[in-house]
Amino acid sequence: MHPYTIPESVKERVLRRKGRLICLDTIDPAKTALVVIDMQNHFVAEGFPSEAPPARGIVDNINRMSSALREVGGTVVWIQTTATDALNRWANHHRHGLRPEVRDRRLASLAEDAPGFQLYPALQAQPNDLYIRKIMFSAMLPVSSNLHETLRGRDIDTVLIAGTTTNVCCDSTARDAMMLDYRVALLSDATATRHDEEHAATLNNFQLFFGDVMTIDEAIERLGRE
Repeated sequence: MHPYTIPESVKERVLRRKGRLICLDTIDPAKTALVVIDMQNHFVAEGFPSEAPPARGIVDNINRMSSALREVGGTVVWIQTTATDALNRWANHHRHGLRPEVRDRRLASLAEDAPGFQLYPALQAQPNDLYIRKIMFSAMLPVSSNLHETLRGRDIDTVLIAGTTTNVCCDSTARDAMMLDYRVALLSDATATRHDEEHAATLNNFQLFFGDVMTIDEAIERLGRE
């Protein structure tokens, strides 16, 4: 994917609305989680059902961001979509929103004993990281996962979003986090989707109304800043 650049028209609107382009001047590691969305074989690896090829290009950035946050005491969370109980908790989506063959292929690939469920092998996940399963696009909905409960239990109030796809699960999770009163940033070079225009449109809209958009370098530079 091409690097994201904020359009001048969006920049002007953000400045009028917020007074600055990035509101997270300081990122307190103790209160911050990097939430990595759906970097599973099903969504990332070549030949899998919902492959987004550009997601393979953000693996190194995710590894660098997660390592930097761990080093200063922050929390890294790996979100994995599961097929378990999906037909019960998200019945209408699976019944009406997908063709039967698409639904069946998706559920088979995201079964927890299937290769598609596993994290993409090049990711440097660590045993002390958190691993949370979700059913719906947003990981923040209680019916989808226990992410919100887990973060609140750790006194986390800031969420950095990475993963795939930018315009679906990353955006849904980030928006719901903002609605639950977290401070939120979408990491522009650690999120990816299938097309540049979808990636850019999501980042433009998110920073207009929901939170910050920043690169991993900008996020790392703000870690622990007094």
